[in-house]
Amino acid sequence: MANVIKLRKGLDINLKGKAALTKITVKEAGEFALVPEDFVGLTPKVVVREGDKVKAGDALFVNKKFPDVRFSSPVSGTVTAVVRGDRRKLLCVKVKPDAKQEFRDFGVKDPAKLDGNAVVQVLLEAGLFGYINQLPYAVSTTPDVMPKAIFVSAFRDMPLAADFSVELEGNEKAFQAGLTALSKVGQTYLGISPSQASGPLASMKDVEVNIFDGPCPAGNVGVQVNHLNPVNKGEVVWTVDPTSVIFMGRLFLEGKVNLCRTIALAGSEISDPCYAEIKVGQPLRPLLEGRLKNQEHVRLINGNPLTGRRCSLDDYVGAHTSEVTAIPEGDDRDEMFGWIMPRLKEFSANRSYFSWLFGKNKEYVLDARVKGGERHMIMSGEYDSVLPMDIYAEYLIKAIIVGDIDKMEQLGIYEVAPEDFAVAEFVDSSKLELQRIVREGLDLLRKENA
Repeated sequence: MANVIKLRKGLDINLKGKAALTKITVKEAGEFALVPEDFVGLTPKVVVREGDKVKAGDALFVNKKFPDVRFSSPVSGTVTAVVRGDRRKLLCVKVKPDAKQEFRDFGVKDPAKLDGNAVVQVLLEAGLFGYINQLPYAVSTTPDVMPKAIFVSAFRDMPLAADFSVELEGNEKAFQAGLTALSKVGQTYLGISPSQASGPLASMKDVEVNIFDGPCPAGNVGVQVNHLNPVNKGEVVWTVDPTSVIFMGRLFLEGKVNLCRTIALAGSEISDPCYAEIKVGQPLRPLLEGRLKNQEHVRLINGNPLTGRRCSLDDYVGAHTSEVTAIPEGDDRDEMFGWIMPRLKEFSANRSYFSWLFGKNKEYVLDARVKGGERHMIMSGEYDSVLPMDIYAEYLIKAIIVGDIDKMEQLGIYEVAPEDFAVAEFVDSSKLELQRIVREGLDLLRKENA
């Protein structure tokens, strides 16, 4: 029987444009790209050159500090470009796919018969180990330190987030195999939503299943770590996206790297929001071609509106992206009297508008405007009201801003990831970029502890 953990703090933001439960098949793209920026904390080193032939599963780049951590090509084909930016920073490696795909054979293995070290070696060899993140620091993990626990959250509750249950259909065996493999490395926890409690996720083996009942961000893996097995100084836990678990399960069951996944195309600026079957590194232009209601004044996001990365049609689907969203930019709006109007169509977290009278099921069209400028931080408790974690969020943010490492450690920075502050950033009356601030604090701490 799964444990039920009820959370009361948080805020659900019901946006218009949720993906309908229909899947489309996207035509094969003429180019794929793997982007190092998708793997936070990575210092990449390219191991291929333009013109090289690669198979699906061959490494395109590695972690410079830990060369055993490889990152595999999603397709077989020819390397067409190694794109670099300022100071020769690696932006992406592009591959033109073959008409007939070839896969590097890593051999079929039964994860139930392997030990933890063998599982890690298989993932390293196939280039999937880097898809595992860790706390503290919320970065792509390395094999020098093993975790005290592993967390997988199949509960996605961010605005317009894809429902993992849709992606799980037909991949149940692979997901179970991936969980079994991870359980060989350490105690593994699976977090699910109340609506998933009657489905196949609740009966997964080799893991401790926990139901998180509460508003966003109850689905954040950092919140689940905080309630089940908090991270103390000197400890490490792994956090794994559920789609990456499917990738790992396919590796053990099929002996090859298969990075096919299902993502949501969502948002009020998408016509006929739906799910699409793609591969990691899929270019966005053919994916969204003919699906945008407007070509101008649109914010494209690689991810959900709260934690995703701003992108353009020339970008590629990220390695951890479960949805591509499009919302109004808002730069063409001209409103009379601003906030003082008694609005009925605008969302307000503190009931400043009369729209709250229509109930929680009303869908809103929000744009990308900040609606105000950065101002002094007010100790009002508004962060704590939407952050269901046992930390003093406002004091932690202040400690990060001033660079007080001792205070940061005392206030629980080892337990948090930037995405945990996404809802707090949304309601913040001071208009601070909380996720950026937390990321900078984690990077500072990681540098000091190196």
